[in-house]
Amino acid sequence: MSVDLTSSSGRTILAFKAGRAFRRAGTNFVDASPTKGAIVLTNEDGLIHFMWKDRTTGEVGEDLILFPGDARLEKVPQSSWGRTYVLKFESSDQKHFFWLQDSSTRRDEEFVTNLNRTLADPNIIAIWDMRNVYPASDASTSAAGTSTSQPSTVQPTVPATSDSTPASTTPEQLAQLRGIVSSMTGFASEDEPWLTDVLSSQNLLQLFQSHPELLPALFPHLPPELIPSSDATPQQVVEILQRTTNSPPFRSAVAQLDRALRTGALGEFVRSLGLPESAATSVGAFLAAIAEQARQEGSTEEQMEED
Repeated sequence: MSVDLTSSSGRTILAFKAGRAFRRAGTNFVDASPTKGAIVLTNEDGLIHFMWKDRTTGEVGEDLILFPGDARLEKVPQSSWGRTYVLKFESSDQKHFFWLQDSSTRRDEEFVTNLNRTLADPNIIAIWDMRNVYPASDASTSAAGTSTSQPSTVQPTVPATSDSTPASTTPEQLAQLRGIVSSMTGFASEDEPWLTDVLSSQNLLQLFQSHPELLPALFPHLPPELIPSSDATPQQVVEILQRTTNSPPFRSAVAQLDRALRTGALGEFVRSLGLPESAATSVGAFLAAIAEQARQEGSTEEQMEED
């Protein structure tokens, strides 16, 4: 059974055969899984998705949202056969292991090089050596142009933004929340803030405790199993949100976004948030753009009330 390796939810940049490998409990040994798979790199709304896809079932086993310059696929030097790789991150100690499954090693270096170049700068164009291109009947894929079925939903490393607003969250709540977050910057203009400082656990806890009426606006961005029940008390809701924002995945995601904003490579992403492209040039510019957006929305609401 042949499964299309491209993605219908975004532009597929490259894909190649690769299986997953898993660290043996309590050791530094890594065991390769025999499942036939592929690494698929896509660009969705300016964000790079690093996916591992089962080539037999078409199911997505991993879907990681990566910011420019934060991750790199490196060869594991201890690998006796030289085809085991590890995806490492600058902002965390996460490690994901893979092994290349193509029957030939001829394009291994080419695939990994183009993948790493894209992870460093999503705007680059992959360079392929046409002498290495396999016949069309071969399942190895350097770039893709056909559609595929929608992959199954997998919890990403960085919370994906949602275009929908739940019935319990009003536009006024979202605008007020945005304004509060923008007021948390508090940095002098000559200082470049750190997003990890602005979104510190202490700052977020103060926000949760002082504005409980706005907390439902955050529920759509929580993992399903952590969404508070309708009968949860305000204190229970705060505890759930605090546990989430103190978790390593959340702190890692904030650090990744901070690092990505400093690369200036998130233009398309900030535009999708309704911000000018200049907001992607630094953390300070990003926070200033959010503050300006909140000010403009506040002015619009005041004018509508006067009318």
